[in-house]
Amino acid sequence: MIYLKTDEEIELLRQSNLLVGQTLGELAKWVAPGITTLQLDKIAEEFIRDHQAIPGFLGYAGYPNTLCVSVNEQIVHGIPSNYALKEGDVVSIDCGVVKNGFNGDSAYTFEVGEVAPEVKMLLKTTKESLYIGIEQAVEGKRIGDISNAIQTYCEHRNYSVVRELCGHGVGKHLHEDPEVPNYGRRGCGPLLKNGMVIAIEPMINLGSRNIVVERDGWTTRTKDRKPSAHFEHTIAVRENGPDVLSSFRYVEEALGIPTTK
Repeated sequence: MIYLKTDEEIELLRQSNLLVGQTLGELAKWVAPGITTLQLDKIAEEFIRDHQAIPGFLGYAGYPNTLCVSVNEQIVHGIPSNYALKEGDVVSIDCGVVKNGFNGDSAYTFEVGEVAPEVKMLLKTTKESLYIGIEQAVEGKRIGDISNAIQTYCEHRNYSVVRELCGHGVGKHLHEDPEVPNYGRRGCGPLLKNGMVIAIEPMINLGSRNIVVERDGWTTRTKDRKPSAHFEHTIAVRENGPDVLSSFRYVEEALGIPTTK
C-alpha cells in the first residue's frame, strides 16, 4: 500500500528530514582521522535528542545504534564501533530521526583526508546519480524511470549498481512502499503521484556489484572489498516536480564545498 501524504504531512516530513541534514552537518565537523565511528554515533544521538527528536534507526528491527556508519568496502548498515577513521578512508553515514511522528532519512559519503582519485570520482558520480534520479521523480512517470536513470548514469562510467538493496517510501514508518531500486527499466514500476514521499539512495561500487552480509547480520560490504559509495535524499513528488525534503547544505557548509541541495 502506497500512502500519499497531505501538504501538512509533507511539511512535517520536511522538518524531520531537515533535522537529519543538520545532524549530518554536525557530524561533518568531526569526520577526521582518529575519530571512532562509535564516537560519531554518540555525537549524532545527543544532537538529535537535543533537537526534541529521537533516533530513527536505534532499535529498528533490533538495530543497536543511532547511525549506520559504513567505511570503505562497507556499502550500508555498518554498525558503529571502536574503529578509528584513517587518512584516505571514505565513510557513508546514514541517519534517521523521528520528529512529530514522521521519519527523516538521508545519507552522505565523506572523504577522510585525502582519498585516492579513483575513489573520489566514485563518490562524485554516485552523488551526481542521486540528482539524476531525483530529476525523474515527476508526477506521471514511474519508479523505473528513476531506477534506470541512476543505473545508466553509473554503468556508463563503469561503476556497478548494488541490486539487493534499494530506496523506499518514507512516512510515519521508516520503510514504506514503494521500493525504489537503483536499476530497472523506464516506464516500469509504480506510477509516481503527487504526495508520494520516497527515499532515493544510490549504492554504487567501484568493482563488481556482488555483496556479502557480515556475521553481525547488518554490515553489508562488497564481495571484492573494493570501495562503495552511498548518498540518499528523501523527496516528495509534487505537481510541479520533485521537492527535496532532506538537505546536504549543512554538510557542505561545514566542509566548505559548493552547496547542492
